[in-house]
Amino acid sequence: MDRNKPLSWQDEDAYWQSHYTSRPYASTSPDYSMWQGGYRYGFDAANRYHGRNWNDIEPELSRGWSSYQYRGNSTWEQIKGAVRDAWDRVTGHHPVGAR
Repeated sequence: MDRNKPLSWQDEDAYWQSHYTSRPYASTSPDYSMWQGGYRYGFDAANRYHGRNWNDIEPELSRGWSSYQYRGNSTWEQIKGAVRDAWDRVTGHHPVGAR
């Protein structure tokens, strides 16, 4: 990613549409729409909580998932891997797939 260019959800959405099938959780649902809300939630959270640690904000994100506008029908347990992947990609804390 070009860190000099502001991130946009559209760019991230395009990235994940092309890469989500390689993620271990995607085997439970091959439909991108299952994961899209989680990626967006992680993207939004990484921008909202800039500089914070995942372990510090994960409980808050877990509580907030049930009221997130783009959550679809998934539970936090189903979606948190996608949220974390998007968080990691935006924050650069861990390259996606390196955990």
